[in-house]
Amino acid sequence: MSPSAAPRRASGATPLLGIGQVLATLQPEFPDLTPSKLRFLEEQGLVAPARTAAGYRKFSPADVERITVVLSMQRDQYLPLKVIRSHLDAIDAGETPALPGATSAATFLATSRRYRRDELLRRAGAAAALLDEAVAATLLPAAEHYGEDSLGVLTALVALRDVGIEPRHLRGMRAAAEREAALIERALAPSRRSDAAASARTAERARELATHLDAVHGSVVRDALARLMR
Repeated sequence: MSPSAAPRRASGATPLLGIGQVLATLQPEFPDLTPSKLRFLEEQGLVAPARTAAGYRKFSPADVERITVVLSMQRDQYLPLKVIRSHLDAIDAGETPALPGATSAATFLATSRRYRRDELLRRAGAAAALLDEAVAATLLPAAEHYGEDSLGVLTALVALRDVGIEPRHLRGMRAAAEREAALIERALAPSRRSDAAASARTAERARELATHLDAVHGSVVRDALARLMR
């Protein structure tokens, strides 16, 4: 359901939640969620809570689900909010768009999956040794639970191993990623402020810049490959 099309809450319907209750529900999975971040998501048109006569925000279960979807897509795919909004709007319109470099956005609406190590290995069709090598090469974190992005990486590593490309061959990717992240951090340093709302906006801008760097990186790799295959 798009924020603009959120239904009016009828009396006697499911009780609505205040900001504090939403935080209590979601912070165990998203510890960085704050009142300012919730207000920022509303400002960006991703959720439209009801308002009391006194102006207090009240969130329905559907609002909470939508917030969960947005935060999961940010965390697991590192997508900027405008990309998430356009994809969710397309889903609201009955479409099934694909996220850039990811599976269909519709999968996020059903569930935000977190995988235990054994589940991750089973879903990716990977041996435990490959995951250990990916962690050693800093391509994946050493964690108890993994998200959809990690599943995508491990699945890709399985396919790459089939042609002789091992995690150790990709160690340089982490160093390159750190350099690119440092570029973004320096570019945004003048706009960083201590208040939570400004931090949320800076983080969103960082995601947007990351997608631009991804586009440049992909183009450079494709161009290099085309020259090698001539």
